[in-house]
Amino acid sequence: MSENAAAAPGWPAMSIEDAHKLLTGPGSPLEMTTVEIAGIPTRVHKETPPNLRFVFDKGREWGDREFIVYEDERLTYADHYRAATALGRALLEKYGVKKGDRVALIMRNFPEWSLAFWAATAIGAVIVPINAWGTGPELEYAISDSGSKVVIVDQERLDRLRPHVKNLALEGLIATRTPADELGVAEALEDIVGKPGEYAKLPDDELPDPGLEPEDNATIFYTSGTTGKPKGALGTHRNICNNLLNAAAGQARSFLRRGEMPPAPDPEGPQRVMLLSVPLFHATGCHSILVPNYFSGGKLVIIHKWNPEHALELIDRERVTTFGGVPAMVWQVLESPMFDKFDTSSVEGIGYGGAPSAPDLVKRIKQQFPKVHPSNGYGLTETSSITTQNLAEDYVAKPDSAGPCVPTCDLRVVDENGKDVPAGQVGELWIKGPNIVKGYWNKPEATEKSFENGWFKSGDLVRMDEEGFVYILDRAKDMLIRGGENIYCVEVEDALYAHPAVMDAAVVAIPHKVLGEEVGAVVQVAPGKQVTEDELREHVGKLLAAFKVPKKIELRHDPLPRNPNGKILKTELREDMKKYAEGAA
Repeated sequence: MSENAAAAPGWPAMSIEDAHKLLTGPGSPLEMTTVEIAGIPTRVHKETPPNLRFVFDKGREWGDREFIVYEDERLTYADHYRAATALGRALLEKYGVKKGDRVALIMRNFPEWSLAFWAATAIGAVIVPINAWGTGPELEYAISDSGSKVVIVDQERLDRLRPHVKNLALEGLIATRTPADELGVAEALEDIVGKPGEYAKLPDDELPDPGLEPEDNATIFYTSGTTGKPKGALGTHRNICNNLLNAAAGQARSFLRRGEMPPAPDPEGPQRVMLLSVPLFHATGCHSILVPNYFSGGKLVIIHKWNPEHALELIDRERVTTFGGVPAMVWQVLESPMFDKFDTSSVEGIGYGGAPSAPDLVKRIKQQFPKVHPSNGYGLTETSSITTQNLAEDYVAKPDSAGPCVPTCDLRVVDENGKDVPAGQVGELWIKGPNIVKGYWNKPEATEKSFENGWFKSGDLVRMDEEGFVYILDRAKDMLIRGGENIYCVEVEDALYAHPAVMDAAVVAIPHKVLGEEVGAVVQVAPGKQVTEDELREHVGKLLAAFKVPKKIELRHDPLPRNPNGKILKTELREDMKKYAEGAA
Protein backbone atom coordinates (compact mmCIF):
# COMPACT_ATOMS: atom_id res chain seq x y z
CA MET A 1 0.00 0.00 0.00
CA SER A 2 1.38 3.41 -0.93
CA GLU A 3 1.84 6.34 1.39
CA ASN A 4 -0.76 8.25 -0.64
CA ALA A 5 -3.24 5.41 -0.43
CA ALA A 6 -2.77 5.24 3.32
CA ALA A 7 -3.53 8.97 3.56
CA ALA A 8 -6.70 8.55 1.49
CA PRO A 9 -8.91 5.77 2.91
CA GLY A 10 -10.72 3.82 0.24
CA TRP A 11 -8.11 4.29 -2.47
CA PRO A 12 -8.41 3.07 -5.10
CA ALA A 13 -12.02 4.13 -5.42
CA MET A 14 -12.33 2.42 -8.80
CA SER A 15 -10.62 -0.39 -10.71
CA ILE A 16 -8.55 0.36 -13.81
CA GLU A 17 -11.11 -1.44 -15.96
CA ASP A 18 -14.07 0.48 -14.54
CA ALA A 19 -12.21 3.79 -14.82
CA HIS A 20 -11.50 3.16 -18.49
CA LYS A 21 -15.13 2.18 -19.13
CA LEU A 22 -16.39 5.39 -17.53
CA LEU A 23 -13.83 7.56 -19.32
CA THR A 24 -14.51 6.14 -22.76
CA GLY A 25 -18.28 5.63 -22.59
CA PRO A 26 -20.93 7.37 -24.73
CA GLY A 27 -20.95 11.15 -24.33
CA SER A 28 -17.52 11.33 -22.71
CA PRO A 29 -14.85 13.62 -24.23
CA LEU A 30 -12.77 10.42 -24.48
CA GLU A 31 -15.56 8.32 -25.98
CA MET A 32 -14.26 5.46 -28.09
CA THR A 33 -15.49 4.04 -31.37
CA THR A 34 -14.20 1.35 -33.71
CA VAL A 35 -12.65 2.00 -37.12
CA GLU A 36 -10.83 -0.19 -39.60
CA ILE A 37 -7.10 0.37 -39.97
CA ALA A 38 -5.53 -1.75 -42.72
CA GLY A 39 -8.61 -3.97 -42.54
CA ILE A 40 -8.32 -4.53 -38.78
CA PRO A 41 -11.06 -3.26 -36.39
CA THR A 42 -9.34 -0.85 -33.99
CA ARG A 43 -10.59 1.22 -31.04
CA VAL A 44 -9.99 4.95 -31.31
CA HIS A 45 -11.10 8.01 -29.39
CA LYS A 46 -14.02 9.50 -31.31
CA GLU A 47 -12.80 13.09 -30.90
CA THR A 48 -9.20 12.41 -31.98
CA PRO A 49 -8.04 15.20 -34.33
CA PRO A 50 -8.01 13.82 -37.90
CA ASN A 51 -4.50 14.94 -38.83
CA LEU A 52 -1.59 17.19 -37.93
CA ARG A 53 -2.76 19.94 -40.30
CA PHE A 54 -5.90 20.23 -38.17
CA VAL A 55 -3.72 20.49 -35.05
CA PHE A 56 -1.45 23.06 -36.72
CA ASP A 57 -4.35 25.32 -37.65
CA LYS A 58 -5.79 25.04 -34.14
CA GLY A 59 -2.53 26.40 -32.74
CA ARG A 60 -3.23 29.65 -34.55
CA GLU A 61 -6.13 30.22 -32.14
CA TRP A 62 -3.72 30.70 -29.22
CA GLY A 63 -2.61 33.99 -30.81
CA ASP A 64 -0.19 36.07 -28.76
CA ARG A 65 0.23 33.45 -26.03
CA GLU A 66 3.88 32.41 -25.64
CA PHE A 67 4.67 29.04 -27.21
CA ILE A 68 8.47 28.65 -27.09
CA VAL A 69 11.09 30.16 -24.82
CA TYR A 70 14.71 29.56 -25.81
CA GLU A 71 17.52 31.44 -24.09
CA ASP A 72 16.45 35.10 -24.47
CA GLU A 73 14.11 34.39 -27.40
CA ARG A 74 10.33 34.26 -26.96
CA LEU A 75 8.05 33.01 -29.69
CA THR A 76 4.27 33.40 -29.66
CA TYR A 77 1.79 31.02 -31.27
CA ALA A 78 0.86 33.67 -33.83
CA ASP A 79 4.45 34.31 -34.87
CA HIS A 80 5.23 30.59 -34.92
CA TYR A 81 2.24 30.01 -37.23
CA ARG A 82 3.38 32.76 -39.61
CA ALA A 83 6.95 31.43 -39.80
CA ALA A 84 5.92 27.79 -40.22
CA THR A 85 3.47 28.81 -42.93
CA ALA A 86 6.19 30.77 -44.75
CA LEU A 87 8.51 27.76 -44.63
CA GLY A 88 5.73 25.44 -45.77
CA ARG A 89 5.02 27.69 -48.73
CA ALA A 90 8.72 27.70 -49.69
CA LEU A 91 8.82 23.90 -49.52
CA LEU A 92 5.83 23.77 -51.88
CA GLU A 93 6.72 26.52 -54.33
CA LYS A 94 10.52 26.69 -54.34
CA TYR A 95 11.49 23.10 -53.67
CA GLY A 96 8.54 21.32 -55.25
CA VAL A 97 7.67 19.27 -52.18
CA LYS A 98 4.40 17.39 -52.70
CA LYS A 99 2.17 15.35 -50.43
CA GLY A 100 4.07 12.21 -49.41
CA ASP A 101 7.54 13.61 -50.20
CA ARG A 102 10.06 13.27 -47.41
CA VAL A 103 11.71 16.22 -45.66
CA ALA A 104 14.60 15.39 -43.32
CA LEU A 105 15.08 17.41 -40.14
CA ILE A 106 18.42 17.27 -38.33
CA MET A 107 19.13 19.76 -35.57
CA ARG A 108 19.29 20.16 -31.83
CA ASN A 109 16.30 21.51 -29.92
CA PHE A 110 16.04 24.94 -31.51
CA PRO A 111 12.71 26.73 -32.04
CA GLU A 112 13.30 26.15 -35.75
CA TRP A 113 12.86 22.40 -35.17
CA SER A 114 9.20 23.06 -34.42
CA LEU A 115 8.86 25.38 -37.42
CA ALA A 116 10.19 22.69 -39.76
CA PHE A 117 8.06 19.92 -38.24
CA TRP A 118 4.80 21.81 -38.57
CA ALA A 119 5.66 23.32 -41.96
CA ALA A 120 6.31 19.91 -43.50
CA THR A 121 3.41 18.01 -41.95
CA ALA A 122 0.94 20.84 -42.65
CA ILE A 123 1.54 20.53 -46.41
CA GLY A 124 1.28 16.73 -46.32
CA ALA A 125 4.99 15.99 -46.51
CA VAL A 126 6.51 13.22 -44.41
CA ILE A 127 8.90 14.65 -41.84
CA VAL A 128 12.02 12.56 -41.15
CA PRO A 129 13.54 13.61 -37.80
CA ILE A 130 17.08 12.22 -37.65
CA ASN A 131 19.19 11.76 -34.53
CA ALA A 132 21.28 14.94 -34.34
CA TRP A 133 24.05 13.07 -32.51
CA GLY A 134 24.71 10.82 -35.50
CA THR A 135 27.96 10.80 -37.44
CA GLY A 136 28.16 12.01 -41.04
CA PRO A 137 27.74 8.47 -42.47
CA GLU A 138 24.79 7.81 -40.14
CA LEU A 139 23.08 11.02 -41.29
CA GLU A 140 23.74 10.20 -44.94
CA TYR A 141 22.24 6.73 -44.52
CA ALA A 142 18.98 8.02 -43.04
CA ILE A 143 18.60 10.76 -45.67
CA SER A 144 19.33 8.33 -48.49
CA ASP A 145 17.20 5.49 -47.12
CA SER A 146 14.19 7.76 -46.62
CA GLY A 147 14.60 9.36 -50.04
CA SER A 148 14.34 12.81 -48.50
CA LYS A 149 13.90 15.59 -51.05
CA VAL A 150 14.88 18.47 -48.75
CA VAL A 151 17.05 18.52 -45.62
CA ILE A 152 16.76 21.16 -42.88
CA VAL A 153 19.73 21.43 -40.49
CA ASP A 154 21.54 23.62 -38.00
CA GLN A 155 25.19 24.66 -38.40
CA GLU A 156 26.72 21.72 -36.52
CA ARG A 157 24.77 19.19 -38.59
CA LEU A 158 25.58 21.11 -41.79
CA ASP A 159 29.29 20.81 -41.02
CA ARG A 160 28.92 17.10 -40.34
CA LEU A 161 26.86 16.51 -43.47
CA ARG A 162 28.89 18.69 -45.86
CA PRO A 163 31.24 15.91 -47.13
CA HIS A 164 28.23 13.68 -47.87
CA VAL A 165 26.00 16.10 -49.80
CA LYS A 166 27.54 15.02 -53.11
CA ASN A 167 26.23 11.49 -52.50
CA LEU A 168 22.64 12.62 -51.98
CA ALA A 169 19.93 13.46 -54.52
CA LEU A 170 18.56 16.58 -52.83
CA GLU A 171 16.29 19.29 -54.16
CA GLY A 172 17.20 21.58 -51.29
CA LEU A 173 19.41 22.00 -48.24
CA ILE A 174 18.26 24.60 -45.71
CA ALA A 175 20.38 25.65 -42.72
CA THR A 176 19.50 27.74 -39.69
CA ARG A 177 21.68 29.70 -37.27
CA THR A 178 24.59 29.45 -39.70
CA PRO A 179 26.88 32.37 -40.70
CA ALA A 180 26.52 33.37 -44.36
CA ASP A 181 30.12 32.46 -45.18
CA GLU A 182 29.54 28.94 -43.78
CA LEU A 183 26.41 28.13 -45.80
CA GLY A 184 28.09 26.72 -48.91
CA VAL A 185 25.38 25.09 -51.04
CA ALA A 186 22.75 25.54 -48.33
CA GLU A 187 20.12 28.27 -48.21
CA ALA A 188 19.63 30.17 -44.97
CA LEU A 189 16.31 29.47 -43.28
CA GLU A 190 16.39 33.09 -42.15
CA ASP A 191 16.19 34.16 -45.81
CA ILE A 192 12.85 32.37 -45.97
CA VAL A 193 11.21 33.26 -42.65
CA GLY A 194 13.36 36.07 -41.26
CA LYS A 195 15.28 36.12 -38.02
CA PRO A 196 13.74 35.22 -34.65
CA GLY A 197 11.90 38.30 -33.43
CA GLU A 198 10.91 39.30 -36.98
CA TYR A 199 8.22 36.68 -37.66
CA ALA A 200 5.40 39.12 -36.87
CA LYS A 201 6.22 40.87 -40.17
CA LEU A 202 5.30 37.74 -42.15
CA PRO A 203 1.85 37.38 -43.79
CA ASP A 204 -0.85 35.83 -41.63
CA ASP A 205 -2.27 33.46 -44.22
CA GLU A 206 -2.98 29.75 -44.62
CA LEU A 207 -1.30 27.01 -46.60
CA PRO A 208 -3.15 25.07 -49.32
CA ASP A 209 -5.13 22.12 -47.98
CA PRO A 210 -3.26 18.87 -48.87
CA GLY A 211 -6.38 16.74 -48.29
CA LEU A 212 -4.97 14.59 -45.50
CA GLU A 213 -6.55 11.38 -44.23
CA PRO A 214 -5.82 9.87 -40.79
CA GLU A 215 -3.91 6.94 -42.31
CA ASP A 216 -1.68 9.12 -44.50
CA ASN A 217 2.05 8.94 -43.82
CA ALA A 218 3.32 11.66 -41.49
CA THR A 219 6.70 10.73 -40.00
CA ILE A 220 9.69 8.43 -40.34
CA PHE A 221 11.60 8.06 -37.07
CA TYR A 222 14.73 5.95 -37.27
CA THR A 223 15.27 3.34 -34.60
CA SER A 224 18.43 1.29 -34.12
CA GLY A 225 18.37 -2.02 -35.97
CA THR A 226 19.64 -5.43 -34.88
CA THR A 227 21.49 -5.72 -38.19
CA GLY A 228 23.42 -2.57 -37.37
CA LYS A 229 21.44 -0.37 -39.79
CA PRO A 230 18.63 1.78 -38.38
CA LYS A 231 15.05 1.10 -39.46
CA GLY A 232 12.64 3.90 -40.31
CA ALA A 233 9.36 3.52 -38.42
CA LEU A 234 6.64 4.87 -40.73
CA GLY A 235 4.07 6.76 -38.66
CA THR A 236 0.68 8.10 -39.70
CA HIS A 237 -1.28 11.18 -38.75
CA ARG A 238 -3.60 8.99 -36.69
CA ASN A 239 -0.65 7.47 -34.80
CA ILE A 240 0.45 10.87 -33.53
CA CYS A 241 -2.97 12.45 -33.00
CA ASN A 242 -4.09 9.40 -31.03
CA ASN A 243 -1.37 10.24 -28.52
CA LEU A 244 -3.10 13.54 -27.67
CA LEU A 245 -6.08 11.87 -26.02
CA ASN A 246 -4.09 8.94 -24.62
CA ALA A 247 -2.18 11.37 -22.41
CA ALA A 248 -5.42 12.97 -21.23
CA ALA A 249 -6.91 9.55 -20.45
CA GLY A 250 -4.07 8.71 -18.07
CA GLN A 251 -4.50 11.91 -16.10
CA ALA A 252 -8.28 11.51 -15.93
CA ARG A 253 -7.91 7.92 -14.73
CA SER A 254 -5.87 9.12 -11.76
CA PHE A 255 -8.73 11.38 -10.63
CA LEU A 256 -11.25 8.54 -10.84
CA ARG A 257 -8.96 6.20 -8.93
CA ARG A 258 -8.82 8.92 -6.26
CA GLY A 259 -12.61 9.11 -6.13
CA GLU A 260 -12.75 12.51 -7.84
CA MET A 261 -14.25 13.61 -11.14
CA PRO A 262 -11.65 14.80 -13.67
CA PRO A 263 -11.82 18.57 -14.19
CA ALA A 264 -13.05 19.79 -17.57
CA PRO A 265 -10.38 21.39 -19.80
CA ASP A 266 -10.26 25.14 -19.25
CA PRO A 267 -8.77 27.06 -22.21
CA GLU A 268 -8.81 30.22 -20.07
CA GLY A 269 -7.02 28.58 -17.14
CA PRO A 270 -3.34 29.05 -16.19
CA GLN A 271 -0.95 28.08 -18.96
CA ARG A 272 0.94 24.83 -18.52
CA VAL A 273 4.71 25.31 -18.78
CA MET A 274 6.87 22.35 -19.81
CA LEU A 275 10.65 22.25 -19.57
CA LEU A 276 11.78 20.47 -22.74
CA SER A 277 14.85 18.46 -21.83
CA VAL A 278 14.65 15.50 -24.21
CA PRO A 279 15.46 15.54 -27.94
CA LEU A 280 12.64 16.38 -30.29
CA PHE A 281 14.07 13.84 -32.74
CA HIS A 282 12.78 11.05 -30.49
CA ALA A 283 9.13 10.00 -30.41
CA THR A 284 8.87 11.01 -26.74
CA GLY A 285 9.98 14.58 -27.39
CA CYS A 286 7.93 15.01 -30.54
CA HIS A 287 4.75 13.01 -29.91
CA SER A 288 4.42 13.33 -26.13
CA ILE A 289 5.74 16.86 -25.57
CA LEU A 290 5.82 19.08 -28.67
CA VAL A 291 2.51 18.08 -30.27
CA PRO A 292 0.37 17.88 -27.07
CA ASN A 293 1.73 21.19 -25.77
CA TYR A 294 1.03 22.90 -29.09
CA PHE A 295 -2.50 21.47 -29.22
CA SER A 296 -3.34 22.55 -25.67
CA GLY A 297 -1.75 26.00 -25.79
CA GLY A 298 1.10 25.19 -23.44
CA LYS A 299 4.51 26.82 -23.24
CA LEU A 300 7.74 24.97 -24.04
CA VAL A 301 10.91 26.12 -22.33
CA ILE A 302 13.88 24.76 -24.27
CA ILE A 303 17.13 24.14 -22.44
CA HIS A 304 20.08 24.59 -24.82
CA LYS A 305 22.17 21.82 -23.28
CA TRP A 306 21.15 19.66 -20.34
CA ASN A 307 22.53 20.85 -17.04
CA PRO A 308 20.62 20.24 -13.80
CA GLU A 309 21.53 23.61 -12.31
CA HIS A 310 20.43 25.45 -15.45
CA ALA A 311 17.24 23.37 -15.42
CA LEU A 312 16.54 24.52 -11.86
CA GLU A 313 17.21 28.12 -12.89
CA LEU A 314 14.68 27.82 -15.75
CA ILE A 315 12.10 26.13 -13.51
CA ASP A 316 12.39 29.09 -11.15
CA ARG A 317 12.47 31.83 -13.82
CA GLU A 318 9.70 30.50 -16.09
CA ARG A 319 7.51 28.99 -13.34
CA VAL A 320 7.69 25.57 -14.97
CA THR A 321 4.78 23.28 -14.06
CA THR A 322 6.07 20.03 -15.56
CA PHE A 323 9.49 18.60 -16.27
CA GLY A 324 11.13 15.23 -16.66
CA GLY A 325 12.58 13.30 -19.56
CA VAL A 326 14.55 10.17 -18.77
CA PRO A 327 15.13 9.11 -15.14
CA ALA A 328 18.76 10.26 -15.34
CA MET A 329 17.68 13.89 -15.62
CA VAL A 330 15.27 13.69 -12.71
CA TRP A 331 17.97 12.14 -10.52
CA GLN A 332 20.41 14.91 -11.42
CA VAL A 333 17.91 17.63 -10.48
CA LEU A 334 17.06 15.93 -7.18
CA GLU A 335 20.72 15.47 -6.25
CA SER A 336 21.92 18.89 -7.37
CA PRO A 337 23.73 20.75 -4.56
CA MET A 338 21.94 23.89 -5.85
CA PHE A 339 18.44 22.44 -5.45
CA ASP A 340 17.49 24.50 -2.38
CA LYS A 341 18.69 27.75 -3.94
CA PHE A 342 15.83 27.85 -6.46
CA ASP A 343 12.06 28.16 -6.14
CA THR A 344 10.55 24.95 -7.52
CA SER A 345 7.10 25.44 -5.99
CA SER A 346 5.46 25.85 -9.42
CA VAL A 347 6.18 22.21 -10.35
CA GLU A 348 3.04 20.06 -10.38
CA GLY A 349 4.16 17.06 -12.40
CA ILE A 350 7.33 15.08 -13.06
CA GLY A 351 7.16 12.46 -15.77
CA TYR A 352 9.74 10.20 -17.31
CA GLY A 353 10.28 7.04 -19.29
CA GLY A 354 12.51 5.70 -22.05
CA ALA A 355 15.04 4.06 -19.72
CA PRO A 356 15.20 1.79 -16.68
CA SER A 357 14.50 3.63 -13.42
CA ALA A 358 15.19 2.72 -9.82
CA PRO A 359 11.99 2.19 -7.76
CA ASP A 360 13.29 4.52 -5.05
CA LEU A 361 13.20 7.45 -7.50
CA VAL A 362 9.50 8.01 -6.74
CA LYS A 363 10.31 8.23 -3.01
CA ARG A 364 12.89 10.94 -3.64
CA ILE A 365 10.44 12.87 -5.79
CA LYS A 366 7.81 12.80 -3.04
CA GLN A 367 10.41 13.96 -0.49
CA GLN A 368 11.57 16.98 -2.49
CA PHE A 369 8.33 17.76 -4.37
CA PRO A 370 5.59 16.85 -1.83
CA LYS A 371 2.68 18.15 -3.95
CA VAL A 372 3.89 16.54 -7.18
CA HIS A 373 2.23 13.49 -8.71
CA PRO A 374 5.09 11.62 -10.41
CA SER A 375 4.50 9.50 -13.48
CA ASN A 376 6.29 6.88 -15.50
CA GLY A 377 5.43 5.26 -18.78
CA TYR A 378 6.43 2.88 -21.50
CA GLY A 379 6.43 3.33 -25.22
CA LEU A 380 8.53 2.79 -28.29
CA THR A 381 9.16 4.50 -31.59
CA GLU A 382 6.95 1.83 -33.16
CA THR A 383 4.10 2.63 -30.74
CA SER A 384 4.27 6.39 -31.35
CA SER A 385 5.30 6.96 -27.73
CA ILE A 386 2.66 6.28 -25.06
CA THR A 387 1.56 2.66 -24.53
CA THR A 388 1.34 2.37 -20.75
CA GLN A 389 1.14 5.01 -18.01
CA ASN A 390 1.75 4.79 -14.28
CA LEU A 391 0.67 7.95 -12.50
CA ALA A 392 0.15 9.46 -9.07
CA GLU A 393 -1.00 7.02 -6.35
CA ASP A 394 -0.73 4.06 -8.71
CA TYR A 395 2.94 4.85 -9.27
CA VAL A 396 3.65 5.28 -5.58
CA ALA A 397 1.95 1.93 -4.94
CA LYS A 398 3.78 0.14 -7.76
CA PRO A 399 6.97 2.10 -8.47
CA ASP A 400 8.61 -0.77 -10.36
CA SER A 401 5.79 -0.95 -12.92
CA ALA A 402 5.34 0.97 -16.17
CA GLY A 403 1.59 0.96 -15.50
CA PRO A 404 -1.47 -0.38 -17.35
CA CYS A 405 -2.04 0.25 -21.04
CA VAL A 406 -3.93 3.26 -22.34
CA PRO A 407 -7.62 2.66 -23.25
CA THR A 408 -7.07 2.41 -27.01
CA CYS A 409 -4.38 -0.27 -26.73
CA ASP A 410 -4.51 -4.02 -26.23
CA LEU A 411 -1.59 -5.95 -24.76
CA ARG A 412 -0.58 -9.58 -24.92
CA VAL A 413 2.23 -11.35 -23.06
CA VAL A 414 3.24 -14.40 -25.08
CA ASP A 415 5.70 -17.28 -24.98
CA GLU A 416 8.20 -18.18 -27.71
CA ASN A 417 5.38 -19.83 -29.69
CA GLY A 418 3.15 -16.75 -29.61
CA LYS A 419 0.78 -18.25 -27.03
CA ASP A 420 -0.57 -16.10 -24.19
CA VAL A 421 0.94 -16.77 -20.77
CA PRO A 422 -0.98 -16.46 -17.47
CA ALA A 423 -0.84 -13.26 -15.40
CA GLY A 424 2.42 -12.98 -13.51
CA GLN A 425 4.43 -15.10 -15.92
CA VAL A 426 7.21 -13.72 -18.11
CA GLY A 427 6.77 -13.39 -21.85
CA GLU A 428 7.26 -11.05 -24.79
CA LEU A 429 5.01 -7.98 -24.92
CA TRP A 430 2.83 -7.59 -28.02
CA ILE A 431 0.93 -4.33 -28.55
CA LYS A 432 -2.07 -3.45 -30.71
CA GLY A 433 -3.82 -0.13 -31.23
CA PRO A 434 -4.15 2.99 -33.38
CA ASN A 435 -0.71 4.08 -32.20
CA ILE A 436 1.14 1.25 -33.99
CA VAL A 437 3.13 2.47 -37.01
CA LYS A 438 2.56 1.00 -40.48
CA GLY A 439 5.91 -0.77 -40.47
CA TYR A 440 9.51 -0.08 -41.42
CA TRP A 441 10.22 2.10 -44.43
CA ASN A 442 11.64 0.09 -47.35
CA LYS A 443 12.16 -2.98 -45.15
CA PRO A 444 9.39 -5.51 -45.87
CA GLU A 445 11.20 -8.43 -44.24
CA ALA A 446 11.77 -6.53 -40.99
CA THR A 447 8.15 -5.36 -41.09
CA GLU A 448 6.85 -8.90 -41.57
CA LYS A 449 8.99 -10.12 -38.67
CA SER A 450 7.81 -7.49 -36.16
CA PHE A 451 4.20 -6.77 -37.20
CA GLU A 452 1.43 -9.38 -37.38
CA ASN A 453 -2.30 -8.74 -37.89
CA GLY A 454 -2.14 -5.35 -36.17
CA TRP A 455 0.12 -6.55 -33.36
CA PHE A 456 3.63 -5.17 -32.84
CA LYS A 457 6.07 -7.63 -31.28
CA SER A 458 8.05 -5.39 -28.96
CA GLY A 459 10.92 -7.73 -28.15
CA ASP A 460 10.61 -6.68 -24.52
CA LEU A 461 10.26 -9.34 -21.84
CA VAL A 462 7.61 -8.43 -19.27
CA ARG A 463 5.16 -9.77 -16.78
CA MET A 464 1.66 -8.38 -16.30
CA ASP A 465 -0.25 -8.63 -13.04
CA GLU A 466 -3.98 -9.30 -12.55
CA GLU A 467 -4.77 -5.56 -12.73
CA GLY A 468 -2.97 -5.18 -16.05
CA PHE A 469 0.12 -3.38 -14.69
CA VAL A 470 3.15 -4.12 -16.86
CA TYR A 471 6.61 -4.79 -15.42
CA ILE A 472 9.47 -4.46 -17.90
CA LEU A 473 12.05 -7.13 -17.06
CA ASP A 474 14.47 -7.44 -19.95
CA ARG A 475 14.79 -7.07 -23.67
CA ALA A 476 14.54 -10.01 -25.99
CA LYS A 477 16.38 -7.83 -28.47
CA ASP A 478 20.07 -7.43 -27.72
CA MET A 479 19.85 -3.78 -26.81
CA LEU A 480 20.67 -1.41 -23.99
CA ILE A 481 19.32 2.03 -23.16
CA ARG A 482 21.76 4.75 -22.12
CA GLY A 483 20.01 7.85 -20.81
CA GLY A 484 17.05 7.24 -23.10
CA GLU A 485 19.13 6.42 -26.19
CA ASN A 486 18.60 2.95 -27.69
CA ILE A 487 21.88 1.22 -28.52
CA TYR A 488 21.88 -2.15 -30.25
CA CYS A 489 24.82 -4.21 -29.09
CA VAL A 490 25.56 -5.65 -32.53
CA GLU A 491 26.15 -2.15 -33.89
CA VAL A 492 28.92 -1.51 -31.35
CA GLU A 493 30.26 -5.06 -31.74
CA ASP A 494 30.56 -4.54 -35.50
CA ALA A 495 32.58 -1.38 -34.89
CA LEU A 496 34.90 -3.25 -32.52
CA TYR A 497 35.33 -6.10 -35.02
CA ALA A 498 36.51 -3.56 -37.59
CA HIS A 499 39.72 -3.12 -35.55
CA PRO A 500 42.48 -5.56 -36.62
CA ALA A 501 43.43 -6.37 -33.01
CA VAL A 502 39.93 -7.58 -32.09
CA MET A 503 39.27 -11.32 -32.45
CA ASP A 504 35.98 -11.52 -30.56
CA ALA A 505 33.71 -8.96 -28.93
CA ALA A 506 30.56 -8.78 -26.84
CA VAL A 507 28.72 -5.64 -25.74
CA VAL A 508 26.64 -5.65 -22.56
CA ALA A 509 25.08 -3.08 -20.26
CA ILE A 510 26.83 -1.62 -17.24
CA PRO A 511 24.26 -0.60 -14.59
CA HIS A 512 24.34 3.14 -13.93
CA LYS A 513 22.25 4.97 -11.33
CA VAL A 514 21.75 8.11 -13.38
CA LEU A 515 21.86 6.97 -17.01
CA GLY A 516 20.18 3.63 -16.35
CA GLU A 517 22.78 1.78 -18.39
CA GLU A 518 26.23 2.49 -19.82
CA VAL A 519 27.89 0.68 -22.71
CA GLY A 520 30.34 -2.02 -21.67
CA ALA A 521 32.38 -4.35 -23.88
CA VAL A 522 34.49 -7.46 -23.43
CA VAL A 523 37.07 -8.04 -26.16
CA GLN A 524 39.30 -11.00 -26.95
CA VAL A 525 42.54 -9.63 -28.38
CA ALA A 526 43.79 -11.43 -31.49
CA PRO A 527 46.97 -13.52 -31.01
CA GLY A 528 50.12 -11.53 -31.63
CA LYS A 529 48.24 -8.21 -31.52
CA GLN A 530 48.35 -5.42 -28.96
CA VAL A 531 45.75 -2.77 -28.30
CA THR A 532 44.69 -0.57 -25.39
CA GLU A 533 41.24 0.26 -24.09
CA ASP A 534 41.66 3.92 -25.08
CA GLU A 535 42.71 2.96 -28.62
CA LEU A 536 39.57 0.86 -29.06
CA ARG A 537 37.36 3.63 -27.69
CA GLU A 538 38.92 6.10 -30.11
CA HIS A 539 38.38 3.61 -32.96
CA VAL A 540 34.68 3.14 -32.13
CA GLY A 541 34.25 6.90 -31.76
CA LYS A 542 35.28 7.38 -35.39
CA LEU A 543 32.54 5.02 -36.57
CA LEU A 544 29.63 5.65 -34.21
CA ALA A 545 28.01 8.50 -32.30
CA ALA A 546 29.70 9.38 -29.01
CA PHE A 547 26.93 7.96 -26.81
CA LYS A 548 27.54 4.50 -28.31
CA VAL A 549 31.24 4.40 -27.38
CA PRO A 550 31.87 1.88 -24.55
CA LYS A 551 32.53 3.38 -21.13
CA LYS A 552 34.50 0.27 -20.15
CA ILE A 553 36.28 -2.24 -22.41
CA GLU A 554 37.70 -5.31 -20.71
CA LEU A 555 40.56 -6.87 -22.69
CA ARG A 556 41.02 -10.64 -22.56
CA HIS A 557 43.33 -13.13 -24.25
CA ASP A 558 41.19 -16.19 -23.48
CA PRO A 559 38.08 -17.00 -25.56
CA LEU A 560 34.79 -15.44 -24.44
CA PRO A 561 32.38 -17.89 -22.75
CA ARG A 562 29.92 -19.55 -25.13
CA ASN A 563 27.16 -22.13 -24.89
CA PRO A 564 27.16 -25.39 -26.91
CA ASN A 565 25.45 -23.58 -29.79
CA GLY A 566 28.31 -21.08 -29.96
CA LYS A 567 26.33 -18.16 -28.54
CA ILE A 568 28.26 -15.87 -26.21
CA LEU A 569 27.07 -16.20 -22.62
CA LYS A 570 26.28 -12.55 -22.06
CA THR A 571 24.69 -13.34 -18.70
CA GLU A 572 28.16 -14.11 -17.32
CA LEU A 573 29.63 -11.00 -18.88
CA ARG A 574 26.84 -8.83 -17.44
CA GLU A 575 27.75 -10.10 -13.98
CA ASP A 576 31.37 -9.07 -14.60
CA MET A 577 30.25 -5.60 -15.67
CA LYS A 578 27.94 -5.35 -12.67
CA LYS A 579 30.94 -5.97 -10.40
CA TYR A 580 32.86 -3.29 -12.29
CA ALA A 581 29.97 -0.84 -11.79
CA GLU A 582 29.82 -1.60 -8.07
CA GLY A 583 33.55 -1.02 -7.78
CA ALA A 584 33.39 2.24 -9.74
CA ALA A 585 30.45 3.61 -7.73
